[in-house]
Formats: sequence, C-alpha cells, structure tokens
Amino acid sequence: MKRLTVLYDADCPLCVHLRHWLLRQRQLVPLDLVPAGSEEARRRFPALDHATTLREITAVGDRGQVYRATAAWIVCLWALAEHRPKAHWLATPAGQPFARMTVLTAAKWREALKGPGEGSGGTPGPGGCGDGRCEAPGPPG
Repeated sequence: MKRLTVLYDADCPLCVHLRHWLLRQRQLVPLDLVPAGSEEARRRFPALDHATTLREITAVGDRGQVYRATAAWIVCLWALAEHRPKAHWLATPAGQPFARMTVLTAAKWREALKGPGEGSGGTPGPGGCGDGRCEAPGPPG
C-alpha cells in the first residue's frame, strides 16, 4: 500500500482531534484525511456507502481496499512509524479485543459529544465545531 485515505466525521470534535493527531505523526504510508460524506469523498469513492462512512471511521487503500471501524483504526496505526508494531499486535487474536474496545469507547465518547439526536452533518453537539474551534473536550459525564 502506497497511500491510505481516511474518511473522518468533520463535525465530530473527537474525530477532528484524531485527524490532527494522525497528521502530526511520522507516516510510513502517506495519509490523506478527507471529510466523510464530502464532495471530495464522493468523487474519490463513488461506490462507497457514504452514510456508513459518517457513522464509523473508514479507510481506503490505494488499491481499493476498504477498512471500517476496528480494522480502519488498526490500518491507520499501521501507517505510522511509531505505531506500526502496536498495529501488528492489535491485529492478532490477543490484540483484537483491545482494538475493538478502543473503537467502541471512542464511539460512545463521540456519541456523547454530538449529543442526543444529532447525527453527522447536523448541528455540532456540545463542544462541537460550530465556532470553528474543533478540539477534543474532556471525557463526557
């Protein structure tokens, strides 16, 4: 794999924070970070279910490989120099439960940040990006 495109929810403060984190890391495989559901995402990947990409992290390899949820997070880590060994471990039977738990925890945090009844593409939830400052707030609750 020579490039990896990561589709992220640009209306989610946690997702935007992780986007910035990914961009600060040394990349072994260059990452293109594209807002999920955007015109750019639809142009690049017309066959994808873009509603699903707004609900869960999705990564697309340069040969059309599609990774969703836990697999997407693992492949993102695999693309990073400092985190590739961890990605290899997370892909093993021993590491899979940890990877799955991380993705589920992030999904719950994301849901709490967006607020009840606020889907992707709508008005940002508490701590959202409506004021142009998309930073990850503290843990919900």
